[in-house]
Amino acid sequence: QVQLVESGGGLVQPGGSLRLSCAASGSISNFVAGYWYRQRPGEERKFLAKITSSGRATYADSVKGRFTISRDSARNTVYLQMNSLKPEDTAVYYCRADLFSAVYWGQGTLVTVSE
Repeated sequence: QVQLVESGGGLVQPGGSLRLSCAASGSISNFVAGYWYRQRPGEERKFLAKITSSGRATYADSVKGRFTISRDSARNTVYLQMNSLKPEDTAVYYCRADLFSAVYWGQGTLVTVSE
């Protein structure tokens, strides 16, 4: 069984930065891709970024140029570096890991961007 644990969320002022981490525990094999999503109150969960096993990254237009996804395979961890944060970035952030066998989600971490 694989578990994903997000960390790094919190309160930050507009213009600030945060780095989210998604650490995987359990039997990690046949990694296909890692993702970050976010969900604002009253809205659907939305895609933000993806990184493949080869390291190729893609982003939603809303975060392109401000957010960077990366992966440390030795630590079984996917990161999301978030810069130039705006109040509209306030949301619960979720990671997702696709393996050959299954898809796993983390429990979410809250990011609040406010003065």
